[in-house]
Amino acid sequence: MTIVKIHEAKTNLSKLIARVEAGEEIVIARGDKPVAKVVPLSEKKRRPQFGALKGKLPHIPDEFFFDPLPEEELRAWEGADDEDPLR
Repeated sequence: MTIVKIHEAKTNLSKLIARVEAGEEIVIARGDKPVAKVVPLSEKKRRPQFGALKGKLPHIPDEFFFDPLPEEELRAWEGADDEDPLR
């Protein structure tokens, strides 16, 4: 964080704004007493880009999704092993 005096801030406002846009915080002081803080309003939100993860994730073959479940896993999903008093 940089501290600048009011006169210097008025003289170099454009340069200070550029530094703030780069992410720096500037404190403006009257004499030795800080009176204001200049910070970036917000960072630009990045929109998701279609295809950004292409080639970065492992390949999962189609057969993985279409193979039938083993009997014991199928029974667990259907709740056949659970003791349900309503059944």
